Formats: sequence, structure tokens, C-alpha cells
Amino acid sequence: MIGLDVGTTAAKAVAFGLDSDWRRLALREYPVVEPVPGWYEQDPERIAECAAAALAECVAGVGDAEVLGISVSAAMHGLIGLDAVMRPVTRLVIWADSRADGEARALRTDGQAAELHRHTGIPVHPMTPLTKLMWFARHDRRTCAAARWWFGLKDYLLWRLTGTLATDLSSAGGTGMLDLATRTWSPAAVELAGISAEQLPSILPTTATLTLAATAASRIGLPAGTPVVAGAADGPLGNLGTGAVSPGVAGLSLGTSGAVRMVIPEPKVDDRGTLFCYALTDSAWVVGGAISNGGLVVRWAGRALTPDLLTGPPEQHHDEEVLDLAATAPAGSDGLVVLPYLVAERAPLWDPDLPGAILGLRAQHTRAHLIRAAVEGVCLQLRAVVDQLDRLWPVTAVRATGGTFRAALWRETMAAVLARPLTVVGEAEGTALGAAALGLVALGHATRLGTAAARLSPPDAAPESPVEAPPDLVATYARLRASLPGLVRGLESAAGALAPTTPAAAAATRSAPAPAPRTVPGTPPGGGG
Repeated sequence: MIGLDVGTTAAKAVAFGLDSDWRRLALREYPVVEPVPGWYEQDPERIAECAAAALAECVAGVGDAEVLGISVSAAMHGLIGLDAVMRPVTRLVIWADSRADGEARALRTDGQAAELHRHTGIPVHPMTPLTKLMWFARHDRRTCAAARWWFGLKDYLLWRLTGTLATDLSSAGGTGMLDLATRTWSPAAVELAGISAEQLPSILPTTATLTLAATAASRIGLPAGTPVVAGAADGPLGNLGTGAVSPGVAGLSLGTSGAVRMVIPEPKVDDRGTLFCYALTDSAWVVGGAISNGGLVVRWAGRALTPDLLTGPPEQHHDEEVLDLAATAPAGSDGLVVLPYLVAERAPLWDPDLPGAILGLRAQHTRAHLIRAAVEGVCLQLRAVVDQLDRLWPVTAVRATGGTFRAALWRETMAAVLARPLTVVGEAEGTALGAAALGLVALGHATRLGTAAARLSPPDAAPESPVEAPPDLVATYARLRASLPGLVRGLESAAGALAPTTPAAAAATRSAPAPAPRTVPGTPPGGGG
């Protein structure tokens, strides 16, 4: 079974052997550009070509093995305008784009945000296609007139692979325009977006099976008619891939951004408006929250504070050296606190205007303290999401994945901040495996999600051991966590004076990007949803 995982920086195709440890992986990368500060875009045609190239290489590596089908995962919250003959009239506007900050703020100010969250399960934020469409309607009427269709990344990929104009229930949930009760496009949200429901793709179950079109089949090297499972969004599939599919077991992913999610039997919306709710299947729903500021905070700290450690080309990362330096500072960073809101933050605050801050700075603090405090700040932000999940369903254990956890500092700090059993699973047990597992269920090769994921994993693999957190470390972070709400409230009060005009707010007044786009290094690998 092939899982196709198309994220924000790369398309990864992984062929999984059933009931074995046999795998074949192919990957193609592509850039994110920032034509105006706060605008983050990609070329959808290039992404589709990279996905096809990754699939072709993966299929070539399969040899004579039978390919049961392809199951698709894609990053959430993107938006593409297409004309009547399916040519893009916009770039892919990705989840990190903040041009719609004003539209999101207006919905929060007039009280519509709370109502939208109750009906759609998605907190109002500039990441959502709903607010992006509102921005286009107000600031770029020429593009609106040219757009026959408004698609997400998943929808565009399914059309390129199968010729079908459709999305899946999970990806539709990430738009902010899905009515959870009817599981159709919300008339109220669509009206707010300034479009008609006829401009959106039809919504299929995540287990719906389409067929590979002849043109795509020739490019990839598979027979036309090969099953293509619609699949789900990358966030929910990440839970399936890491084995976090039981209520009470949270899945935590941490790359450049991060998220915590838990699978429950039916859709549920928290009364404080802090968590999202997306589908995995019709009977498995994911609640949780994504943070925008994960490993990117340490990458920023490395560039800003340790240029002497960053030898080599600009795109080369030196996380190991930077984190080794941070580990020389004590837990708690001698009273230094970093509130790590470098880019528009999401859960659980959902306040894109809140800036980051360094608090408690004294003469004895070094760059090691600053970097360690940045790591601690990210872990505390994810713990805040776990606290909100606890209100809906107590979190008894956490299964974590992500390249960051190769570093002992990240593992130990996260385990101590969460203060509950934390198991780190391999990076291969992620979204691609989740997509392939969902494909097995859709095609009748497994009856349950958990069974499907097990069929794609080595049958004799040893169980993972939880990360041990020393009691004194847990106590240190419990004290720090108790002080955090007051620090955030103080920052909220000061935010207006600190940053009266943000680059994103200024950019939102323009109708078209004038400067040449620049490539953005180290952009998050997925929607984090």
C-alpha cells in the first residue's frame, strides 16, 4: 500500500509491505515563497509534479510487488483559485499566511467567531480558507472574478491524480466552512466567504475510493484504474500513523511547528473555543490544537545567537550543536522565560497579533539560557493544549513523533513539562503510514484503524519505552507552568504598545504583491492541524 504524504515542504511517497518491515520511500522537496511579509505561498503545479515524481520513483522501487492502491494525505488550510479550465489563478496560499489577520480580527470583535467555531469546529484564525476568501473578496476582486473554483491542496492533488473534483471530509473540516452537524458546506460560512457553494468541491468520505486517471497512471508507472483513496488531512492521519487512536491517548507532533491531537468517537467542540475538531473517518474524530511556533523558535535562536556554530550553506541546519549549548543551562533557565510567538500563534490562544517576549532577563543569563528557555517555551505551549484536551477527555498518555525528538533535550523537557507517560515513536510511523493504513481500511484489507496500522509495521518490533522524567525536573516545570497564564495576560496588555503595526497588517492593505518573492527556509513541514 502506498501512502502519499504531501506536506508544506516535501511530497513523500512510501510503499509499505503488509505484515512486514518492507518499505520503499521517495521524496521531492519544493520551496515556500514570501512575496510580501506575512504572505506565504507555493506553486501548486510544482507541488503536483513533485508528488507525481515521488510516486513514480516509489513505484519503480516496488518492482514486481502488487500495488493495492494509493492513499493521499495533504497539508491543511491551503487555498488555490482555479479558472474554468482548472488553471491556477492564484498560488497556493498556505496555512502560515497571515494576510487575513484583519478579517479574522473583525469576526472575533463582532462575536461571529464564537458562533462559527460552534458550527464548524474551527477557531477563527488567518490560517483558515474562510478568512483567506474574505480577504480576496475585499482586496482582490479581479482574482475573485477569474476564479471558477476554490480548492485546497488535497482537492487539487485528487483532481490531478483522478480527474475528480472533490475533497474529503477531513480536509473540508480544515476550511472553517464545514457544518459539523450536516457534514456539508455551511451556508452561513460560505456567504461570509463571498463565494457560492458551487465554487467548492463536493465532499467525500475519507475512505472513498477513486481511480487513477490514464495521464497520471502513465506518469507514475501504474495501470490506469488503480485505486486512489481520498484519504484525510495530515494532522488526523498523523495520529493514526503514531498509534494514537484511542480516547485518552494524545498524539503529539513537533517539527518546525507542532500539534497535539486526540481521537474521539464523535465530533465535539469545546466551550472555550480553544480546540479544533476534524474528521479522520465518519466515526473517528480528532480534537486538539496546533501551535505555529515549534522547532522554528530554536532555528531562529540559533541564527540570532550562535552564528559561530552555523558554518556551511544557509540552508544547512545545526540543531545538534545549538541544542548541546542549550543543555549546558539548568532546567528553568535561571528564571528566564521565552514566550515563543515569533509567527502568528494558534492554539490555545488563537491570537495572531500576540508578539513573542523574553522575560526575566538578567546579567547572568547567557545565550545558552536563552536557547534553553526557547525550548521550554515551546514545550509549555504544547502543554497548554494538553490542558485544554484534559477538559474534554483526560489525557493519560502521549505518543510523540518528529525530527526534534532526536535531541535528548527536547525529549526530556517535553516529558517533564507534560508530566505523564511520553513515548517517542519513529519518524516513519507518521502521516504516510496513517494514509496507507486508512487506505487498507477503505479497500477492505483491514476492518479497524488500529489493525490497519499494525499490518504496516514490523510484526516483531519491540515495544517503545516511555521517556523517563526525573521528579525534580517535573517539579521545576510545574512551578514555571503555574506562572505562565499571568505572564501571557501581561503580554496581551502590552502587545498594542509593543507592536502597533505588524508587517502582516500592513501587507493586508495591498491588493497584489509587488516585491519579487523570496524563498523561506525552514518552513513547517505540514499544516500542523
